Amino acid sequence: MHLSPSPAEEAVAAELAGVRPSLGPSYAAALDGARAAVLTRLWRALAFEPLPWVVGRERSPDGLVLLLAGGARLEGPLPDPYATGPFVSELLLDGRPHRRAARLVTALGVPHGEQFAAELDACTASLALSRAGQPPATGDPAPRTTWEWEQRVVDGHPYHPNCRSRPGFSVAEQLAYAPEHRPVVELGLVAVRAAECLVTGDWPAELRDAGRILLPVHPWQAAHVLKHEQVRPGFAAHPLMALRTLAPADGGAHVKTALSARLTSSVRDISVYSIETAAAVSAFAQGLTERLDGRLHITRTLGATTAHSPDLAAVLREPPEVYADAAAGERVLPVASLASFAPARSSAWRAEFARLALSVCMRVLDLGVALEAHGQNLLVVLSPTGAPLRLVYRDLADIRISPARLARHGLPVPPLSGRLVTDDVTVLRRKLFGSLLTGALGATTGSAGAFAEALAEAAALPAGADTEALLTGPLPTKALTLMRLSPGVPGDQWAHLPNPLAGG
Repeated sequence: MHLSPSPAEEAVAAELAGVRPSLGPSYAAALDGARAAVLTRLWRALAFEPLPWVVGRERSPDGLVLLLAGGARLEGPLPDPYATGPFVSELLLDGRPHRRAARLVTALGVPHGEQFAAELDACTASLALSRAGQPPATGDPAPRTTWEWEQRVVDGHPYHPNCRSRPGFSVAEQLAYAPEHRPVVELGLVAVRAAECLVTGDWPAELRDAGRILLPVHPWQAAHVLKHEQVRPGFAAHPLMALRTLAPADGGAHVKTALSARLTSSVRDISVYSIETAAAVSAFAQGLTERLDGRLHITRTLGATTAHSPDLAAVLREPPEVYADAAAGERVLPVASLASFAPARSSAWRAEFARLALSVCMRVLDLGVALEAHGQNLLVVLSPTGAPLRLVYRDLADIRISPARLARHGLPVPPLSGRLVTDDVTVLRRKLFGSLLTGALGATTGSAGAFAEALAEAAALPAGADTEALLTGPLPTKALTLMRLSPGVPGDQWAHLPNPLAGG
């Protein structure tokens, strides 16, 4: 059935005709697939998240029926909580077919649904644009660098309905800045008097000038947020999958910039708290890796600075490539890019990777640190034959640290307070399980059956309360749709997915 374009889809087509008309036909051809991809993610959320207006769920061999407040019925296929490929092209609301996530949310009439529907519409159009800009598979050379692998991640978040939501970005800006379009981005520099900045770590001499700190700024931020700041020419860089983090074209430290736009769920600025704690957390993390027998490296935060504003801040971070022996043929891949890595499609490779990831990350949790080990933060070092050797973790801004667990193992407690520090077992397990299990490993395997095979590697983990929780209980995942529909509720909200090892 042919669908006429939605308002957001039409708007992108119109802009594209002006800035890159050659992509018009491939954009139009990509719309149906983008609609199914976003609808699939939405159906997973509706099926599993604790949405207050879903009052019942009826499963049958043929599908799932959601009973909604007010008496409506929403029908669809049985959802696979760990599937990454689109398996839903149509849902029935009281018998009426819906093939667009945005129009379905509008028809549901739920609180705060109007804004969410607009986001889904824009996300669908952006996803089609991202797919349209890809080179033919036959003419696409194999990636040589980590940043090239990162730019292979076209669809964004594997489970979030807002997987490619980029509000505030024009079509021209998406083509100029989004990693999947493979641009080179010219970062600017804003000079701020050193006395007006908070600096932690070592801020390099080349980013200082006559008593001023030179802060790298993203060009989108300069145009839309820092309108009254004088921006100097900076340097060229390749955007990573995080979009606001970039690898300088001439090499060196990766640059995390403030980007005050909402991408998927969060505004990507840099809090003053993150700058304050950056050096201490990085030093602490380096000491922690000594307990991991070389199986985990954590990229160091080299320097961080802020003009006491989340909109004007930057972090310089060690590139993950420093932990691979290029001369020996090793390379580093972000876990989110493994879908493009042919060996990762075999069950034997996935089991080997799961064994490595589970043993390392669960050991770190036992020591007292819950990593946010999703596919963007977690990378794997590969041998010349493609075998997973060890892990690299980057971006320490949202880990959780347990003083009680550290003390139990005789590890020093870093001089920190605030949101990074907690002894709450539920918080610690949600942080790791919700990123590594229902995020990175689930997305790498791509289905509940394959995930069960990979998760079986957890049976070899040392016995303990964390392992028991992993093996026997439901698995936590962020309730991303509930969070978007609950703008007045701060912090993360959670859902639970069936654990294939526990039977539910």
